[in-house]
Amino acid sequence: MTLHAYFARRFATIFGGMLAIFFLFVMLLDLVEQLRRFDEDVGFGQVLQVTLLNTPEGLYQMLPLVMILSAIALCLALARSSELVVSRAAGRSGLSALTGPVVVAALIGGIAVAAFNPIVAATSQRYHDLRELYDSGGTSTLSIGREGLWLRQGDVMGQTVIHAERSNPTATVLHDVTFIGYAANGGPVRRIAAEEAALATAQWVLKNAKVWPLISGLNPETNAAVHAELRLPSTLTQERIRDSFGKPSAVAIWDLPDFIAQLENAGFSARRHAVWLQMELARPVFLVSMVLLGAAFTMRHTRFGGTGLSVLTALMLGFGLYYLRNFAQILGENGQVPAILAAWAPPVAAVLIGLGLILHMEDG
Repeated sequence: MTLHAYFARRFATIFGGMLAIFFLFVMLLDLVEQLRRFDEDVGFGQVLQVTLLNTPEGLYQMLPLVMILSAIALCLALARSSELVVSRAAGRSGLSALTGPVVVAALIGGIAVAAFNPIVAATSQRYHDLRELYDSGGTSTLSIGREGLWLRQGDVMGQTVIHAERSNPTATVLHDVTFIGYAANGGPVRRIAAEEAALATAQWVLKNAKVWPLISGLNPETNAAVHAELRLPSTLTQERIRDSFGKPSAVAIWDLPDFIAQLENAGFSARRHAVWLQMELARPVFLVSMVLLGAAFTMRHTRFGGTGLSVLTALMLGFGLYYLRNFAQILGENGQVPAILAAWAPPVAAVLIGLGLILHMEDG
């Protein structure tokens, strides 16, 4: 246990240092990108705030890379100091020496899914709201609940809250819909009820719409007007609506089961979110596989030579499995394979490949 704790502590220290380096690297790159995106009306403090909100999402996606690099760095350090040789001489196999790092990787994966995932979801959502606010001066959001579908669009002229009883799967055709327009100072100015609202290019096309003015001094019902077809300007697009509710990473993993149920009750397809939920649950297994793959090629003694080639091979195999995992995710989202198979098959296969390579290196 002392030896396992020593290897685990070494691996956790290396992982922490590697994670800090990647955090600074991702933050600086994104800061440059955000400075290019916004004009001079957005101050440096606001740009820095947006950057710090966007950095956790990028770092979260890079966890497999950080994990395999940490495993490679650990094994190279142990090989150079001959600690692996001493461990083997004491009767410990190379696979047994990885017990500590594997346990640490599994714990990091569990903490990442349970704690870091909700943080990333919150910061990512706040980042998109601020970016849209600084870009266009307004925000657009979507909410799905038991009472139906809620949308919000806005610009410098004011905000519009949209409620619909039901919609098509992309939320571009709304039924039994109500529009409530608010002025820039926050007061309501009109209410519109329509049988159907279809999103076209930069506008909503309403059918059988009735408009009530909500202006002080006017009787709304007396001054109401009925239109067979009414067109309203809109800042929403199909892509922005899809991103508002269709990006699974913007929902914390603890809220995903309820959100999936609400999507299905509202008539939307929840396949993307179901696949993402399973992939998040399988993330600790995938991080463990990165440790095994990184160690499989770098546990040999440095005097044998070929260290650079071994490191490159481990990284290439890790990247290959990472993209295979993303490809399986796409297949799952398109309905080509079941969600559980798309999420769990690549991590389990990666673990088996890593174990096979280590056993082959150890026993031939």
